[in-house]
Amino acid sequence: MNTPRKALIIIDVQNDYFPNGNLPLLNADKTLENIETAITKANQQEIPVLLIQHISNPEQGETPIFNQGTAGVEIHPNILSDAPTAKIVSKEFADSFMQTDLENILNELKVEELLICGMMTQHCVTYTTLSSQAEKYKLSILADCCTTVNETVHSFALHGLSSKAEIVTTSNAF
Repeated sequence: MNTPRKALIIIDVQNDYFPNGNLPLLNADKTLENIETAITKANQQEIPVLLIQHISNPEQGETPIFNQGTAGVEIHPNILSDAPTAKIVSKEFADSFMQTDLENILNELKVEELLICGMMTQHCVTYTTLSSQAEKYKLSILADCCTTVNETVHSFALHGLSSKAEIVTTSNAF
């Protein structure tokens, strides 16, 4: 029996979400540590890692976060260090599939299962998971590798996603 080919999708782990950024999130540093553990496990199992980077469209005006040319838009340096060969997919919408090459990359890699994590749970993690393009994959959300503005919003988002994706932790996803 063949094991489905997995990919680890890391969404919007960017400097604006950390202390000194424009929108620091709850437990961002602990979430970062958990994501680093997930990257290590993915690398050990030769699971491809894909980094999603939100870049605000300047034609729609300046936004509070992820503006081009700012330090806040950059992917956190620890992620880049831990996953130096990861493909980076740039997006301007909450859905990581919308108007990006994410689906083409997943097809090239023959991926059947997505391990999704990142920031913010109720926004880009949710929209990506609920994307019509994600429907063909087995979906798992790494709950300990996601965060948002507070624990209540994080928990509600995970509960809402539980009908579309398995909610797991790093320790039982790999």
